[in-house]
Amino acid sequence: MEKKRLIVIGGVAAGTKAASKAKRENPSLEVFIFTREGDVSYAGCGLPYYIGGMMKERRELVVRAPHEFKLEQGIQIFVNHEVTQILPAEKKVLVTDSKKNQGKEYAYDYLVLATGASPIVPPIPGVDLDNIFTLRTVLDAENIRKLVEGGTVKEALVVGGGFIGLETAENLVRQGVKTTLVEMAPTIMPGFDQEMALFVTRNIAQCGLKIKTGTKVVGFAGNEEGKVQSVSLPDEEIPAQLVVLATGIKPNVELAREAGIKIGPTGAIAVDPFQETSIPGIFAVGDCAENYHLLTGKPVWYPMGSTANKTGRIAGINIALDKKVEKFPGVLGTAIVKVFHMNGARTGLTVEEAKKAGFEPEMVWVPTHDKSHFYEDCADIITKLVVDKKTRKILGAQIVGDGVVDKPIDIYVTAISLGATVDDLSNLDLAYAPPFSMAMANTLVASHVMANKLAGKFSGLTYQELADKLKENPDTYLLDVRIEDEFKTVHLPGSDNIPLSYVRMEAEEMDPDQEIVVVCKLGKRAYLTYKILQELGFNNVKILEGGLEVYPYEKETGEKES
Repeated sequence: MEKKRLIVIGGVAAGTKAASKAKRENPSLEVFIFTREGDVSYAGCGLPYYIGGMMKERRELVVRAPHEFKLEQGIQIFVNHEVTQILPAEKKVLVTDSKKNQGKEYAYDYLVLATGASPIVPPIPGVDLDNIFTLRTVLDAENIRKLVEGGTVKEALVVGGGFIGLETAENLVRQGVKTTLVEMAPTIMPGFDQEMALFVTRNIAQCGLKIKTGTKVVGFAGNEEGKVQSVSLPDEEIPAQLVVLATGIKPNVELAREAGIKIGPTGAIAVDPFQETSIPGIFAVGDCAENYHLLTGKPVWYPMGSTANKTGRIAGINIALDKKVEKFPGVLGTAIVKVFHMNGARTGLTVEEAKKAGFEPEMVWVPTHDKSHFYEDCADIITKLVVDKKTRKILGAQIVGDGVVDKPIDIYVTAISLGATVDDLSNLDLAYAPPFSMAMANTLVASHVMANKLAGKFSGLTYQELADKLKENPDTYLLDVRIEDEFKTVHLPGSDNIPLSYVRMEAEEMDPDQEIVVVCKLGKRAYLTYKILQELGFNNVKILEGGLEVYPYEKETGEKES
């Protein structure tokens, strides 16, 4: 029987996964990987940490060298080889050896596009100056680290407040570089709601990274040697001998488009659930390919290393067996990030996304600990949970804080993927011991708060609803039930301070018909006050959900003026 050939265009996670899985499932396959880079398999998500010195040697970034694929699996790797054209009718690809500047044709039976994505370089005056980098390859990371360790970089500027930008900025700070991060959007951390991102921003304010949001870079200035020396914003000039552009990426689809392969509405390559493109026998995986959203069923593009591995595996199986047997069900946009001591994770839909998708969303903010309160490294997290009012199914979650966020977000991912309701979640038999969790895990607490809200057991206001109410009626009665020292530190303008333990005694001096909005740090004491006032006959009480920690607008300090 004649051997069949699989050609994979691109390496890193998706391409090498597709090749390796196909070869394992069908050892008779002849497998070639062509990559225009000098490395074929490396930890792309580890590049910022290499800059920060977490990995001492370059080889720690490289997962497998080309010769290892050949020796261990019989997969032939062609580095520094660029596929310049796909000829679907002839089932051939044209390849150029960039070292020798020679071209050659290769026939294939199956083709996998793992062409990845490329950094977006904004057309800013001076962007071609030396020492302005993007961060996508091992070579990029090497060049940045070499420059930093050379001692000439005292100040750096990172453009873009996404995950790569934040991680890069953090690692530059850890290398002793005075670093500024500039983000054009109102907040950092795209995919997170405003109040969650602002919570992280406030809590890393003392970590040495200067963050400027709601502004943009308008130009770069260099010295006589053509190296960047400063960055221009609309209202100031910031010195910088190093700039990293983390302004997003775009899928590499040029080869596919020229070959007549369908490009989807997201701008990435359209695929079916088996990862096959519009041309039979040609598959697309990783950052160049679209996915489907598990909740909406619509095409989305979430370029993640985890998704790259999964889609590569799916394509490899279907190619090896020469039939469509394995489907990729879709994604939820799950993401997680660490910024200094703060963590953030998200999955599923935001409230606004849920509304657009036709759901009727309800949300709660729930502050908890990540483990038992007395355990030595217990820390706080805030969960924002979104469910559908009609079906009670979980739609999304966001978690921020200096505690553990990966475990709870993965529980929410599992619940959403299996179509679980908030009631299903509330009684899960989750693992408990003080070093790992509270006796009532934070995911269970959040589900109970949501169930209470759906049942009408309390009436709450979001921070935006309260801000709108105060704008319409500045005399709205705000009752802050924290202790006096907390109140003096920060509070909402115009609020009264009656600590929770004094509420019963002071209630007789209050008007039971007046609308009262109860405020505390995180929401728990406000809820307890709500129940007390309800018991005493107050029928027009609301609480600020999530408390002052999620309130992003004006606050003041000191004593309240009488």
